[in-house]
Amino acid sequence: MGGMLCGVKPRVLVVDDEAGVRRALERGLSAEGMEVVTASDGPTALRVALTGAFDVVLLDIMLPGLSGYRVLQRMRADGVRTPVLMVSAKDGEVDQADGLDLGADGYLVKPFSFVVLVAQVRALLRRGGGARRKLTLGHLVIDRGLREVSWGGQDVSLSPREYAVLDVLASRAGSVVTKDELLRTVWGDEQAATRNAVEVYVGYLRRKLEAVGAGEVVRTIRGHGYIASTPDLDNALGNR
Repeated sequence: MGGMLCGVKPRVLVVDDEAGVRRALERGLSAEGMEVVTASDGPTALRVALTGAFDVVLLDIMLPGLSGYRVLQRMRADGVRTPVLMVSAKDGEVDQADGLDLGADGYLVKPFSFVVLVAQVRALLRRGGGARRKLTLGHLVIDRGLREVSWGGQDVSLSPREYAVLDVLASRAGSVVTKDELLRTVWGDEQAATRNAVEVYVGYLRRKLEAVGAGEVVRTIRGHGYIASTPDLDNALGNR
Protein backbone atom coordinates (compact mmCIF):
# COMPACT_ATOMS: atom_id res chain seq x y z
CA MET A 1 0.00 0.00 0.00
CA GLY A 2 2.95 2.31 0.67
CA GLY A 3 3.51 3.36 -2.92
CA MET A 4 -0.10 4.25 -3.52
CA LEU A 5 0.26 7.99 -3.41
CA CYS A 6 3.30 8.30 -5.63
CA GLY A 7 2.96 11.01 -8.23
CA VAL A 8 0.73 13.12 -6.02
CA LYS A 9 1.59 16.80 -6.32
CA PRO A 10 2.83 18.68 -3.25
CA ARG A 11 0.00 20.87 -1.95
CA VAL A 12 0.71 24.44 -0.91
CA LEU A 13 -1.60 26.93 0.83
CA VAL A 14 -0.74 30.51 -0.19
CA VAL A 15 -2.09 33.17 2.19
CA ASP A 16 -1.79 36.81 1.14
CA ASP A 17 -4.29 39.67 1.07
CA GLU A 18 -2.98 41.03 -2.24
CA ALA A 19 -4.76 39.41 -5.18
CA GLY A 20 -1.78 40.07 -7.48
CA VAL A 21 0.60 38.25 -5.15
CA ARG A 22 -1.79 35.30 -4.81
CA ARG A 23 -2.19 35.02 -8.58
CA ALA A 24 1.56 35.27 -9.26
CA LEU A 25 2.42 32.65 -6.64
CA GLU A 26 -0.38 30.36 -7.79
CA ARG A 27 0.87 30.56 -11.38
CA GLY A 28 4.53 30.18 -10.45
CA LEU A 29 4.14 27.31 -8.00
CA SER A 30 1.70 25.47 -10.30
CA ALA A 31 4.33 25.68 -13.04
CA GLU A 32 6.75 24.07 -10.54
CA GLY A 33 4.42 21.06 -10.30
CA MET A 34 2.59 21.98 -7.10
CA GLU A 35 -1.11 22.16 -6.34
CA VAL A 36 -1.94 25.60 -4.95
CA VAL A 37 -4.87 26.67 -2.79
CA THR A 38 -5.14 30.36 -1.86
CA ALA A 39 -6.67 32.34 1.00
CA SER A 40 -6.86 36.12 1.39
CA ASP A 41 -7.49 36.68 5.10
CA GLY A 42 -6.57 35.23 8.48
CA PRO A 43 -9.83 33.51 9.50
CA THR A 44 -10.16 31.82 6.08
CA ALA A 45 -6.52 30.73 6.16
CA LEU A 46 -7.01 29.21 9.60
CA ARG A 47 -10.14 27.25 8.61
CA VAL A 48 -8.39 25.85 5.57
CA ALA A 49 -5.05 25.15 7.31
CA LEU A 50 -6.70 23.29 10.22
CA THR A 51 -7.56 20.44 7.82
CA GLY A 52 -3.86 19.52 7.91
CA ALA A 53 -4.17 18.77 4.20
CA PHE A 54 -1.14 20.77 3.03
CA ASP A 55 2.58 20.12 2.67
CA VAL A 56 3.57 23.77 3.14
CA VAL A 57 1.79 27.00 4.10
CA LEU A 58 3.11 30.35 2.81
CA LEU A 59 1.74 32.74 5.40
CA ASP A 60 1.86 36.52 5.13
CA ILE A 61 2.10 38.18 8.55
CA MET A 62 -0.06 41.23 7.85
CA LEU A 63 -3.52 39.82 7.15
CA PRO A 64 -7.06 41.12 7.64
CA GLY A 65 -9.04 39.52 10.45
CA LEU A 66 -6.26 37.58 12.12
CA SER A 67 -2.51 38.10 11.78
CA GLY A 68 -0.24 35.43 10.36
CA TYR A 69 1.22 35.01 13.87
CA ARG A 70 -2.22 34.24 15.31
CA VAL A 71 -3.00 31.81 12.48
CA LEU A 72 0.27 30.00 13.14
CA GLN A 73 -0.33 29.99 16.89
CA ARG A 74 -3.79 28.42 16.48
CA MET A 75 -2.50 25.84 13.99
CA ARG A 76 0.20 24.67 16.38
CA ALA A 77 -2.18 24.74 19.35
CA ASP A 78 -4.47 22.40 17.38
CA GLY A 79 -1.61 20.03 16.64
CA VAL A 80 -1.33 20.91 12.93
CA ARG A 81 2.30 20.35 12.04
CA THR A 82 2.29 21.65 8.46
CA PRO A 83 5.58 23.50 7.79
CA VAL A 84 4.94 27.26 7.69
CA LEU A 85 7.00 29.84 5.80
CA MET A 86 6.23 33.31 7.19
CA VAL A 87 6.29 36.21 4.75
CA SER A 88 6.75 39.80 5.94
CA ALA A 89 6.99 43.18 4.30
CA LYS A 90 10.42 44.79 4.41
CA ASP A 91 9.24 47.77 6.44
CA GLY A 92 6.98 45.65 8.67
CA GLU A 93 7.84 45.40 12.34
CA VAL A 94 8.80 41.77 12.12
CA ASP A 95 10.07 39.83 15.06
CA GLN A 96 11.45 36.60 13.69
CA ALA A 97 12.03 35.29 17.20
CA ASP A 98 8.30 35.61 17.84
CA GLY A 99 7.42 33.61 14.76
CA LEU A 100 10.05 30.96 15.41
CA ASP A 101 8.83 30.64 19.01
CA LEU A 102 5.34 30.04 17.68
CA GLY A 103 6.60 27.28 15.40
CA ALA A 104 7.39 28.93 12.05
CA ASP A 105 9.78 26.93 9.86
CA GLY A 106 11.22 29.78 7.84
CA TYR A 107 11.04 33.47 6.94
CA LEU A 108 10.93 35.41 3.71
CA VAL A 109 11.02 39.20 3.48
CA LYS A 110 9.17 40.96 0.62
CA PRO A 111 10.13 41.66 -2.04
CA PHE A 112 11.67 38.21 -2.46
CA SER A 113 12.86 36.48 -5.61
CA PHE A 114 10.66 33.63 -6.78
CA VAL A 115 13.73 31.39 -7.11
CA VAL A 116 14.50 31.86 -3.40
CA LEU A 117 10.87 31.17 -2.51
CA VAL A 118 10.82 27.92 -4.49
CA ALA A 119 14.10 26.81 -2.92
CA GLN A 120 12.66 27.42 0.57
CA VAL A 121 9.40 25.63 -0.26
CA ARG A 122 11.31 22.64 -1.66
CA ALA A 123 13.51 22.51 1.45
CA LEU A 124 10.38 22.42 3.64
CA LEU A 125 8.83 19.73 1.43
CA ARG A 126 11.92 17.59 1.93
CA ARG A 127 11.85 18.13 5.69
CA GLY A 128 8.14 17.84 6.26
CA GLY A 129 7.86 14.06 6.26
CA GLY A 130 5.48 13.74 9.20
CA ALA A 131 3.59 16.95 8.61
CA ARG A 132 0.45 15.35 7.23
CA ARG A 133 0.00 12.54 9.74
CA LYS A 134 -3.46 13.78 10.71
CA LEU A 135 -6.21 15.10 8.44
CA THR A 136 -9.28 16.78 9.93
CA LEU A 137 -12.62 17.55 8.28
CA GLY A 138 -15.03 18.83 10.90
CA HIS A 139 -15.56 15.89 13.28
CA LEU A 140 -13.87 13.44 10.91
CA VAL A 141 -10.27 12.70 11.84
CA ILE A 142 -7.93 10.52 9.80
CA ASP A 143 -4.81 9.32 11.60
CA ARG A 144 -2.56 8.37 8.72
CA GLY A 145 0.15 6.92 10.95
CA LEU A 146 -2.28 4.41 12.47
CA ARG A 147 -4.54 4.29 9.39
CA GLU A 148 -7.52 4.93 11.66
CA VAL A 149 -10.62 7.02 11.00
CA SER A 150 -12.97 8.45 13.63
CA TRP A 151 -16.05 10.67 13.64
CA GLY A 152 -16.62 12.64 16.84
CA GLY A 153 -14.36 10.18 18.64
CA GLN A 154 -16.21 7.11 17.33
CA ASP A 155 -14.15 4.66 15.24
CA VAL A 156 -15.14 4.20 11.60
CA SER A 157 -14.10 0.79 10.34
CA LEU A 158 -12.98 0.90 6.68
CA SER A 159 -11.46 -1.71 4.38
CA PRO A 160 -7.94 -0.90 3.11
CA ARG A 161 -9.36 0.19 -0.27
CA GLU A 162 -12.10 2.36 1.29
CA TYR A 163 -9.49 3.93 3.57
CA ALA A 164 -7.23 4.66 0.58
CA VAL A 165 -10.09 6.39 -1.28
CA LEU A 166 -10.91 8.54 1.76
CA ASP A 167 -7.23 9.29 2.33
CA VAL A 168 -6.79 10.65 -1.20
CA LEU A 169 -9.97 12.77 -1.00
CA ALA A 170 -9.15 14.14 2.48
CA SER A 171 -5.55 14.88 1.56
CA ARG A 172 -6.99 17.21 -1.12
CA ALA A 173 -9.67 18.57 1.24
CA GLY A 174 -11.83 21.23 -0.41
CA SER A 175 -10.59 20.38 -3.92
CA VAL A 176 -12.27 18.16 -6.50
CA VAL A 177 -10.53 14.85 -7.27
CA THR A 178 -11.43 13.25 -10.60
CA LYS A 179 -12.30 9.58 -11.03
CA ASP A 180 -9.15 9.13 -13.09
CA GLU A 181 -6.99 10.64 -10.34
CA LEU A 182 -8.57 8.30 -7.78
CA LEU A 183 -8.09 5.37 -10.11
CA ARG A 184 -4.43 6.25 -10.61
CA THR A 185 -3.58 6.93 -6.96
CA VAL A 186 -5.62 4.18 -5.30
CA TRP A 187 -5.54 1.40 -7.87
CA GLY A 188 -2.28 2.27 -9.59
CA ASP A 189 -1.57 0.12 -12.60
CA GLU A 190 -4.14 -2.59 -11.96
CA GLN A 191 -5.54 -3.28 -15.40
CA ALA A 192 -8.78 -4.71 -14.04
CA ALA A 193 -9.79 -1.52 -12.25
CA THR A 194 -12.19 0.82 -14.03
CA ARG A 195 -13.90 4.09 -13.25
CA ASN A 196 -16.83 1.91 -12.26
CA ALA A 197 -14.68 0.45 -9.45
CA VAL A 198 -14.10 4.00 -8.22
CA GLU A 199 -17.86 4.64 -8.11
CA VAL A 200 -18.46 1.37 -6.28
CA TYR A 201 -15.83 2.08 -3.60
CA VAL A 202 -16.91 5.69 -3.13
CA GLY A 203 -20.40 4.22 -2.61
CA TYR A 204 -19.12 1.77 0.04
CA LEU A 205 -17.19 4.55 1.76
CA ARG A 206 -20.22 6.86 1.73
CA ARG A 207 -22.47 4.23 3.30
CA LYS A 208 -20.00 3.70 6.13
CA LEU A 209 -19.67 7.45 6.68
CA GLU A 210 -23.46 7.88 6.58
CA ALA A 211 -23.84 5.15 9.20
CA VAL A 212 -21.96 7.33 11.73
CA GLY A 213 -23.53 10.62 10.61
CA ALA A 214 -20.62 11.79 8.41
CA GLY A 215 -22.43 11.37 5.11
CA GLU A 216 -21.99 15.01 4.09
CA VAL A 217 -18.19 14.86 4.07
CA VAL A 218 -17.78 13.11 0.70
CA ARG A 219 -19.82 14.51 -2.19
CA THR A 220 -20.11 13.83 -5.90
CA ILE A 221 -19.50 16.84 -8.13
CA ARG A 222 -21.42 15.86 -11.27
CA GLY A 223 -19.26 15.61 -14.34
CA HIS A 224 -16.08 16.34 -12.38
CA GLY A 225 -15.44 13.80 -9.63
CA TYR A 226 -15.56 13.82 -5.85
CA ILE A 227 -14.76 16.22 -3.04
CA ALA A 228 -14.16 15.80 0.69
CA SER A 229 -15.17 18.98 2.46
CA THR A 230 -17.27 20.59 5.20
CA PRO A 231 -19.67 23.55 5.00
CA ASP A 232 -17.03 25.63 6.80
CA LEU A 233 -14.35 24.70 4.28
CA ASP A 234 -16.75 25.23 1.36
CA ASN A 235 -17.45 28.75 2.59
CA ALA A 236 -13.76 29.47 3.10
CA LEU A 237 -12.84 28.31 -0.40
CA GLY A 238 -15.96 29.61 -2.13
CA ASN A 239 -17.02 26.13 -3.24
CA ARG A 240 -20.59 25.74 -4.45
